[in-house]
Amino acid sequence: MRHGRAGLAKAGGSESTGADRLPRLAQHVAIIMDGNGRWATQRGWPRLVGHRRGAERVREIVRACPNLGIRFLTVYAFSTENWKRSTEEVLGLMAIFARYIDREADRLLAEGVRLRFIGDRSKLDPKLQRMMAGIEARTASGTRLDFTVAINYGGRDEIARAVRALAADVAAGTLAPGAVTEATIAAHLDTADLPDPDLVIRTSGETRTSNFLPWQTAYAEYEFTPTLWPDFTAHELGEIVARFGNRERRFGGVVNG
Repeated sequence: MRHGRAGLAKAGGSESTGADRLPRLAQHVAIIMDGNGRWATQRGWPRLVGHRRGAERVREIVRACPNLGIRFLTVYAFSTENWKRSTEEVLGLMAIFARYIDREADRLLAEGVRLRFIGDRSKLDPKLQRMMAGIEARTASGTRLDFTVAINYGGRDEIARAVRALAADVAAGTLAPGAVTEATIAAHLDTADLPDPDLVIRTSGETRTSNFLPWQTAYAEYEFTPTLWPDFTAHELGEIVARFGNRERRFGGVVNG
């Protein structure tokens, strides 16, 4: 589904651009990919089968984004709380991440997709860290889509790391305490060079935000769909983006009219 712009509106026999009535594009979409395990257990399969199917779904969504006017896509792949899962599932997820990087690198490069990762990498396997850095370097010139994957990410952890970095700057005398603003905090977050999300989608019917980009999503619109992530399609993404285009975002203000 392609999300197009509205045509010219006519008033009083003359053409008007009607720019104020054009649907807004969701430039940055963030997705909490939930429901892989449930999808598998509903079918009597191991949870890792659902995670593998979920990874395949990522490929479809990434390819659809440019045609929907989406310039930035961020997905929640593994949270700081996910280490509490069974060792088998965690190791399986790490293997899926490595396989995705290995198999998708050439395609992402060919399609102009820049891949980057956010989160605390220090706890990840060194080999996986090297693979992540390698594909980030290979795809750095991509301009069609900025695709960000959150691995070992937690919003509170991200803010705590940013605060520690700011505290170090203050202690070193390179930053005055009074100079700490929202902008300086944002500049120390993992997403410092990304725009804030316009739209956050969570699959599986859950309505929690699960510690995902709490600072960056302060003014984002949310969409909660009952669809489990392995069943989430580019068509449904297009429908959600179209609905977003007809919403008003006030950022705490009042729209006149």
